[in-house]
Amino acid sequence: MANTASAEKRNRQRIKRRARNLSHLTPMRTYIKRARAAMATKDPAKIEAALKLAVRAIDKAAQKGVIKKQTASRKVSRLVRAAHAVLNPS
Repeated sequence: MANTASAEKRNRQRIKRRARNLSHLTPMRTYIKRARAAMATKDPAKIEAALKLAVRAIDKAAQKGVIKKQTASRKVSRLVRAAHAVLNPS
């Protein structure tokens, strides 16, 4: 429990920031899961559409500072590599 006015303010700020961050993180995770599910169906149209939405959500989260730029890059890279592996098995 916060004992000082400054600690109470920091707690209020923390709650606001967490809510703002979660509003970007939650959809990002959902779109990534949908992209992985689309890869399981092996339907190229579904994969492409889901991948596009997932990459957009990841980039938006990085742009807002919710995740780091390199983390976003890694997530996109892994998703695209997985999609290519499904679409072009060789």
